[in-house]
Amino acid sequence: MKETKDELKARLKAEYEKDIEIKQSLNRKYDDKNPRKISMIKSFNYAVEGIIYSLKSERNMRVHYVFAIAILFASLFFELTRIEMAILCISIVFVVVSEMINTAVESAVDLTTTEYSPLAKIAKDVAAGAVLISALNAIATGYLLFFDKINPITISVLTKMRRQGIHVTFVGIILILILVIGIKTYAKSGTAFQGGIVSGHAALGFGVATAISLLSEDPLIATLSFLMAMLVGQSRIEGKIHTLREVVFGAITGIVVIVFMFKVFKI
Repeated sequence: MKETKDELKARLKAEYEKDIEIKQSLNRKYDDKNPRKISMIKSFNYAVEGIIYSLKSERNMRVHYVFAIAILFASLFFELTRIEMAILCISIVFVVVSEMINTAVESAVDLTTTEYSPLAKIAKDVAAGAVLISALNAIATGYLLFFDKINPITISVLTKMRRQGIHVTFVGIILILILVIGIKTYAKSGTAFQGGIVSGHAALGFGVATAISLLSEDPLIATLSFLMAMLVGQSRIEGKIHTLREVVFGAITGIVVIVFMFKVFKI
């Protein structure tokens, strides 16, 4: 339901008062006897509070941190040089810092104006664009650092799993469709093509990507296939047809079914 003008003003006023309250809680105090020492300590505390606030208020920041932890943990299993490790850390920090600056810009703009402004939109869009560029840079860096190290392992796995590909793939796709419809019917939510606790489009997209990866035995083709599947899932989220959790459930369903089929019907 669309907000009335009075409701919009009331909501914006409440958000403004909340921002003022947060600003007052972060107000810096100094000790008259030793202001320099206290200032340094409190500056550090405020910096930590800023990090905590960004984690609590921004979902994207939490996603960045989860990926950062996962990538750093995975790096332990590869023989990265000091220079490669430094490049990896710089890329991760670049993404996190960009997201924090984006949060700061959005908060500053919201505090400055409560009405739509083209300049405010430009400020937010540019800040969001900086985050996107940093994320793409991190993906490219990860690809350059890990591709040559993962490539032999990937080829070995794909070669071992490749069996009666075409027949198994079609049967697997049919099973994915049946399984998704069955889950939606049991849960009594959504339709066969829209909504529900599991995304059928994501299940098919990731199932097909898995099949292509196993059949091609080519890491580059496998990577491109999963990127296309991720775009399918992202479109379902952006269209507000499914939530992130439903898309993830769909992706897991598609991958598990195809891998199971290839394992069971191997020669």
